[in-house]
Amino acid sequence: MKRAIVIGASSGIGFEVARQLLNEGWKVGVAARRIDLLQNVGNVDAAEQIDVNDPNATEQLREMISQLGGMDLFFYAAGIGKQNRELHEHIEIQTATTNGVGFVRMIGEAYRYFAEKGEGHIAAITSIAGTKGLGPSPAYSATKALQNVYIQALEQQAHARGLNIYFTDIRPGFVNTALLNGDFHYPMIMQPEDVAQKILSAIRHKKHICVINWKYRLLTMLWRRIPRFIWRRMRL
Repeated sequence: MKRAIVIGASSGIGFEVARQLLNEGWKVGVAARRIDLLQNVGNVDAAEQIDVNDPNATEQLREMISQLGGMDLFFYAAGIGKQNRELHEHIEIQTATTNGVGFVRMIGEAYRYFAEKGEGHIAAITSIAGTKGLGPSPAYSATKALQNVYIQALEQQAHARGLNIYFTDIRPGFVNTALLNGDFHYPMIMQPEDVAQKILSAIRHKKHICVINWKYRLLTMLWRRIPRFIWRRMRL
């Protein structure tokens, strides 16, 4: 039986991925900052309260791996994001800490475990927001770019070391989760259940990068081609 650990499984995409993994017969461990919400996932094999900003989070992950009897898939869905047009300091710092330091802390520990084991699969929710610097969400788009590049760097390092570690960088657009709560109307919004199905398909096929869905793939292709002098004048 394959074993998966899902970080950020209390709601949204992480919740749906954990639930669907259970339905497929995986042995699943779940973790989140809000442990009370993890009981809604289902009959999981392990559940822990883990805050990715806690320096002890890596030790907690190792304990959870041991409790589960090993790990074949590490799925990372933790993160925060807010529009911050006024550039409030606490929002920028909290976003940079959670999406930057927390991400590196947990992905790095999963990588070290799989390096010791000799194989494994790391899949992480990043975002299409890492494609360009977004004025309404400076720290969010910057940390998503960091995540994209960090996964790419680890993939190169694993290949150079001869490690059988697969990586899937999952880049959704707008998904109907608590992250998007507010008065702003988001276009082309997707449902977590549908996104989770596409994610698991990408993991099964060991895709390196998965942009969900074709509309967002087209959008990001266009974004990349917009010259900087035009991009900085665009109102988002």
